[in-house]
Amino acid sequence: MEGAYIHIHQKLIDACRNGDRDAQFKIYKLYYKAMFNTSLRIVNDMAEAEDIMQESFLDGFQQLDRYSGAGSFGSWLKRIVVNRSLDYLRKQKNTVSLDEEVYDVPDTAEENREDEIQFQVEEVKKAMFYLPEEYRVVLSLFLLEGYDHEEISQILHISNQLSRTRYFRARRKLLGLLKKNNFHHTFSAN
Repeated sequence: MEGAYIHIHQKLIDACRNGDRDAQFKIYKLYYKAMFNTSLRIVNDMAEAEDIMQESFLDGFQQLDRYSGAGSFGSWLKRIVVNRSLDYLRKQKNTVSLDEEVYDVPDTAEENREDEIQFQVEEVKKAMFYLPEEYRVVLSLFLLEGYDHEEISQILHISNQLSRTRYFRARRKLLGLLKKNNFHHTFSAN
């Protein structure tokens, strides 16, 4: 495996491949909080996020032969969690559809000067739960999970421009929520 990612827990991963339940439990303990939080930010339901996280680990252990080592194990497992979370949302047919009209979105440099307020990460995460689903998902994938708009468009089966539009709208709505609800904030010196 030339160019493969050398994982710090490679021995545990190899043991999991061989069906070692102790190794699986150790891997679970290492990653369950991060995977739960990833799912929770997307589905916005603690019980569902817990179920999705559990199912994702089961899928991951059953599909370990698909983990090539090309990236980190955590990133590979997170992709399973994200996909399962999005599958859950797709099955929920009672969500309100947002206006899908596409607008030109300003560059990131213009966005940065739009608001100089920096909110603490936990406050932003709390406020994100009040966003409509389509906004919350794109914002979570972009800001918190580190996906770019091209990846988000592929994951959500939407255009790259629609991903950017939803992100821009989500960001504006989130800032409005944070200001309106007087969440604790600090102002940047820029």
